[in-house]
Amino acid sequence: MWRIAAPMILSNVSVPLLGMVDTGVTGHLDNSAYLGAVALGATIFTFIYMGMNFLRMGTTGIAAQSFGADDNDGLRASLGQALIVGFVIALTLIILRTPIGQLALTLLGGDAETQYYANQYFQIRIWSAPGTLANYALVGWFIGLQNARVPLLIFLTINLTNIALDLFFVVVLGMTVDGVALASVIAEYSGLAVGATFAIFTLSKREGHWPLARLTNLAAYKAFFAVNTHLFVRTMALMFTLAFVTAQSARLGGQVLAANAVLLNFQHLTSFGLDGIAHAAEALVGKAIGEKRRDALVHAVNLTLRWSVIFALGFTTVYLLAGHLIISILTDLPDIRETAIRYLPWMIASPLVSVWCFLYDGVYVGAMRAKEMRNIMVLSTLFVFLPAWYFLRPFGNDGLWLAFLLFMAARGIGMHIGYRKKIVGSPTSPEVAQ
Repeated sequence: MWRIAAPMILSNVSVPLLGMVDTGVTGHLDNSAYLGAVALGATIFTFIYMGMNFLRMGTTGIAAQSFGADDNDGLRASLGQALIVGFVIALTLIILRTPIGQLALTLLGGDAETQYYANQYFQIRIWSAPGTLANYALVGWFIGLQNARVPLLIFLTINLTNIALDLFFVVVLGMTVDGVALASVIAEYSGLAVGATFAIFTLSKREGHWPLARLTNLAAYKAFFAVNTHLFVRTMALMFTLAFVTAQSARLGGQVLAANAVLLNFQHLTSFGLDGIAHAAEALVGKAIGEKRRDALVHAVNLTLRWSVIFALGFTTVYLLAGHLIISILTDLPDIRETAIRYLPWMIASPLVSVWCFLYDGVYVGAMRAKEMRNIMVLSTLFVFLPAWYFLRPFGNDGLWLAFLLFMAARGIGMHIGYRKKIVGSPTSPEVAQ
C-alpha cells in the first residue's frame, strides 16, 4: 500500500508548490495586473482540467482490473483508448480556444488590462492540453499497475521544470505572463516524455499485442465511456458544490469570502494527503476484483481505511494545535485572520468527516462503480447540501460550512452503504463484463 500511497502523497504535495511559485514570480513584477491575469488564467485551466480528471480515474480502474486478470492486451487497450480520447478532447479545446477563452473571461470578470493579459496567458497555455490530458491517462494507467513511482517522476518533472522555466523566462529573460504560460506548456510535454518512455519500457516486458479493433472501433469504447461519463457528471456535481460555497461566501461579504478562501486551503491540504491513500485503494481494489478475490478486496479496503483514519486524525490534530499559525502564514491582514480563526473549528472537524468519502472514492474507482459514485454525489448535492444550506442560512457562514460538512458526510455514508451492498457483496465489474 505504501509503495503506492507514499509517492502519490509526495506528488500531490508538489502541486500547490507550483502555484506558490507562479504567484511569487508574477507578484514581484511591477504591474499587479500580471498577478491577477495569471490567477484568472489558472482558474480557467483548473476548471477545465478538473472536469477532465475522469481520464485519470477511469483509466486506473480499467487498468487495475486488467492487471489483476493478467490481461496484457487489455492493459494496452486501456492506455490506448485513454490517450486517443484525451487527444480528441485536447484538439477540440485548441480548435475552440478563442470562444472558450472569451466566454470564460467574461464570466470571471476583471478590469480590461487584467483580462488582456489573462487572455494572453490562456492562448499560450491552451497548447499544453494534449500533453496534460495524455499525462492524466498515463498517471491513471500506472496507478492501475500499482506503480506510483512513475507518476511521481511525471509530477516532479512537470513541476520542477515549470518552476525552473518560470524563473528563467520571467526573471532572466524579462517575460511576464507569456513566460509563465510558456513554462507550463514546456513542462507538460517534458512530463509526457518521461511517462511515455516508462510506458514503452513497461509494455516491452509484457507479452501481448495492441488490439487495434478495440482502439479504432467506436463500439469498443462502450465500457470506457460508460465509466467516464458517470465520472464526468460526478466531478461536475462536486465542482458545482465548491463553486456554490465560494459564491455564497461572496454574498456574505468580502471579508468572509477572503477568510473562506484561506480556510479552503485546509480542505485542499487534507484532500491532497488522503487522496494518496485513496490512489492505493484504487489499485489494490481493482487488482483484487480482476483476480476475483473477495478476501483481497476486503483486506485492501480495511487496510487503506485504517490508514486514512490515522492520517485524518493527524490532520485534525495539526489544525487544532497549529491552525492559528497556518492562517497567519497564509494572510497578514488582521481582519481576515480574525474571521478565518473564528471559523477554524469547521476545518478542525473536516478531516474526520471527509475521510470516508475520500477513501471510498478510491474503492469505487478500483471497482469501476462509476454509476454509483455519480448517483451518490448528485443525491448528496441536491438532497443534502442544497436543502441544508437553505435551512441553515440564518446561521450565516457557520450554516454554510455545516451544510458543506453534511454534504461530505452524506457522500461517505452513501458510499459505505453502497460498498456493503454492491461491491463487497458482489466483487465484479458490470462495465468489464459488457
